[in-house]
Amino acid sequence: MTTQREIAEQLGLPVHPPKVELFDLVANTNTDPKGHVRTVTRYERPSFGLYLARPTPGHPRIAALESWLLPELGLRVTRWYWHPGHEGDTDFYLDVADIEPGEQQWRTVDLYLDIAVRDRRAAELLDVDEFVVAVQADLLDAETAERAMRRACNAVDGLARHRYDLPKWLRDNGIELSWRGQPVEDPAPGQRSLPPSR
Repeated sequence: MTTQREIAEQLGLPVHPPKVELFDLVANTNTDPKGHVRTVTRYERPSFGLYLARPTPGHPRIAALESWLLPELGLRVTRWYWHPGHEGDTDFYLDVADIEPGEQQWRTVDLYLDIAVRDRRAAELLDVDEFVVAVQADLLDAETAERAMRRACNAVDGLARHRYDLPKWLRDNGIELSWRGQPVEDPAPGQRSLPPSR
C-alpha cells in the first residue's frame, strides 16, 4: 500500500496531500488515509455528529480508538487506548478537518492542524509547519486554509477559556460526548483507561 509520504514524493511535493478517510455506516468500516479498510466495532449518529469505536490492529503503540466527528466545529475528537508500556500524555486528540456527513457514508478531509489536549492542563497546536508547507505547495487553497486556521484558533481559545476542560467547552457548544470504553474483544492486562467524560 502506498504511504502518504510516498505519494508526496511521487508528486514532487514537500508534504503529503490532505488525508481523506471514509466511514461506511452500512458496512461498518473505516477506510483510513492509506486505503486500509478497518472494521468498526460501533457507530452512533446523534444529531450533532458521528461516533465510532474500533481496534487498531497492527499499531505498535495504540490498541484501539474512539472518535467523534463534529461537522459544525470542523473537528474530529479522538481518545486512544494504549498498549501497555506505550502510554502517551495526551487525553484527547483533535484533528481539524472538513467533515461531510451522509446517510450511508461520512467523509473527512484532514486539514493538517491538530490539537493535543491534556485534560485540565494544556492544549498544544500541532503540525503548523506541515500546514504552512501545504499552503505554500497549493495543497490547500486560501479559503480552506483560513477555515482550518479559524477552527483551530476557535478550539484552542475555547479550551483555554474553559481551563482545558474539553467536555465543558463542548457542552457550552451544545455537544455532549459519551465514551464507551476500549473497543476490543480482549483488552490487554494493565490497559490504560482514559478519564471518564464529565
